[in-house]
Amino acid sequence: MKKIFLGFIMVLSCIVSAQTAKEIIDKNIELSGGLTNWKLLNSVTLQGKVTLGINDEYPIKIYQQRPNLTKTVITINKRETPIEGYDGKKGYAMNYATNKIQEYPNYVPESFDNDFIDWENKGFDAQYLGKEKIGETYCHKVELTKNVNKTIYYFDTKSYMLVKEIKSEETLIYGDYRKVGSLVMPFRLESSSQKRESDYLMIINKIETNKVFPANTFKF
Repeated sequence: MKKIFLGFIMVLSCIVSAQTAKEIIDKNIELSGGLTNWKLLNSVTLQGKVTLGINDEYPIKIYQQRPNLTKTVITINKRETPIEGYDGKKGYAMNYATNKIQEYPNYVPESFDNDFIDWENKGFDAQYLGKEKIGETYCHKVELTKNVNKTIYYFDTKSYMLVKEIKSEETLIYGDYRKVGSLVMPFRLESSSQKRESDYLMIINKIETNKVFPANTFKF
């Protein structure tokens, strides 16, 4: 009888955990613009400055279009240089050893939407891991798991905006949220990794949504 009772408690705990995680994710989507408005987002252009290393600062533009098209361009010596992208068939990135753009046959493009939009339909499991303080901000800690891949998200307990994201090879910190049309987006993004080679700080000064891009935008 005791084993049955304990088993029941464990199952109940998992259900409550999943519901809590779902509520937090739903709240984030709701307060950042709503699921309908996120699904109506078909393209986005980000403009700002990116700092690589300690003092290497460059103007940057990022073009993204549903379902997974992307292109990142930085300006060096007043010349725009593409450094990474995916045109729907081919992925490419800058090879800094040769200082040339190189095609990567095994390039895996990221989805236009983040993982927690329609996470259940994408096959993720969500678990609430409690609260944790990130800097001066108390956050809800939610883990999304799919197969062996795990990502931990930290949502501000007051605003429900995403503060931090920990992936297998990268940690992202978000901040300076502002309204862009019907959506709320971060204008500050900091990335760090164990290797430290690809760390950057990006300060965005302009975001445009649902622009129609020329057909060759994502080519290189």
